[in-house]
Amino acid sequence: MTFTQLEYVIAVDQHRHFAKAAAACFVTQPTLSMQLHKLEKELGIQIFDRSKQPVVPTQAGLELIAHARKVINERNNLTDFLQLHKGIIAGDLRIGVIPTLAPYLLPLFIPAFTKKYSGIKLIITELTTENIIEQLKEGRIDAGILVTPLNDPGIKELVLFYEEMMAYISPKNKAYQKTYILPQDIDPNKLWLLEEGHCFRTQIASLCQLRKASPEGSHFEYEAGSLETLRRLVEMYDGITILPELATKEFTTRQKKLIRHFKKPVPMREVSIVLHRDQAKKRMVDILRKEILKAIPEKIAKNKSSNVIPVEEQV
Repeated sequence: MTFTQLEYVIAVDQHRHFAKAAAACFVTQPTLSMQLHKLEKELGIQIFDRSKQPVVPTQAGLELIAHARKVINERNNLTDFLQLHKGIIAGDLRIGVIPTLAPYLLPLFIPAFTKKYSGIKLIITELTTENIIEQLKEGRIDAGILVTPLNDPGIKELVLFYEEMMAYISPKNKAYQKTYILPQDIDPNKLWLLEEGHCFRTQIASLCQLRKASPEGSHFEYEAGSLETLRRLVEMYDGITILPELATKEFTTRQKKLIRHFKKPVPMREVSIVLHRDQAKKRMVDILRKEILKAIPEKIAKNKSSNVIPVEEQV
């Protein structure tokens, strides 16, 4: 049994396709298949059911894959520890970022970070909060950037900043006439929301005390996958959406006129870097955190932790 064979097992489990797994491992499919066959023969078990498409692990395979992830993760942790012990700051840093942060946060720090720390390769993927937590615990990513608190004892949270939640209102909507708004000023039937699976959706539901009800008299119902889609819908139609502060930093003068702040206490969302408690790349994560903090706009950096809207669904 070799580390390479275990990496091939993990790749096939991730892609559920031998050709795609081979491409991800930069080998030919015959090479990968031969190594897996040798491993199965050595262990005396079948790891994958090849009769199904996509391929799926057998019951014995599932248990092997779980152990393989732990072994490869510990191998990587040991390699990272030795490099840091020698004073070498280099290697891959795999980060998961939620979609409501990625387009607005990443451009702020990536150019400076990659220039300053050329030995660190950032591998960033947009993932939902649920997937970030899952992949952290499986060792598939090293850290996540998402909204907290998570209240998960297996996850360590390092707060980055607090982001104001703002209303973005069409001039056709009666709430547009207000200088400051209250959650009860928002008509749920006029509120554009992200699709299910986004933590920002559950925060809005908690803030506005929404109940799951079908809009009466509506001929069009749409749940978007991005904040940019919600913004465009408000600009084109009568409606309201809620945007996090970073998403408004590049707004034009015309767009800024559509923003309404909530009356105090202003609702906030807490943004953190999170990592699994036994993660060995803490040094690189600390470096990343410092560079992000340097890049945050001054006003956001000064926001306070009061009135943080919970991430979990409370309605």
